[in-house]
Amino acid sequence: MASNQRVFTLSQVAQHKSNKDCWIVIDGRVIDVTNFLEEHPGGEEVLLESAGKDATKEFKDIGHSNAAQKLLLKYQVGVLPGYTFKDDLRNSSVKDSKRKEMSAFVVKEDGLPKYAAFLEFFVPLLVAGSYFSYRYLTRIVN
Repeated sequence: MASNQRVFTLSQVAQHKSNKDCWIVIDGRVIDVTNFLEEHPGGEEVLLESAGKDATKEFKDIGHSNAAQKLLLKYQVGVLPGYTFKDDLRNSSVKDSKRKEMSAFVVKEDGLPKYAAFLEFFVPLLVAGSYFSYRYLTRIVN
């Protein structure tokens, strides 16, 4: 734990739970996300729901990128008492994280032509339309 970090209790963090003063705890780090509320990709409501609490589980469940994890250091204002952690966020390479993030966005080609989706939707629609037209026309004749 860094010696220059202020130590806050969870009850002190709980006092900061408004959109004007919003703190959360992630992995024992006390994070002031007040200035990040509008920038958060998931919307400010997500952060406000966890304001004043330990949001470690929610943060890890979403699976944030390395860039998001490094933002924790930018907005960190202190730590909870008794927590120890490695500063591995500072040491991870940016190039490696970008490669991992980009591999998540690869879309696999499945070999189907682009018009296949069009046919899969409109052929059944055409068959159903023909059936109902036939039914309607046979009622008129009888």
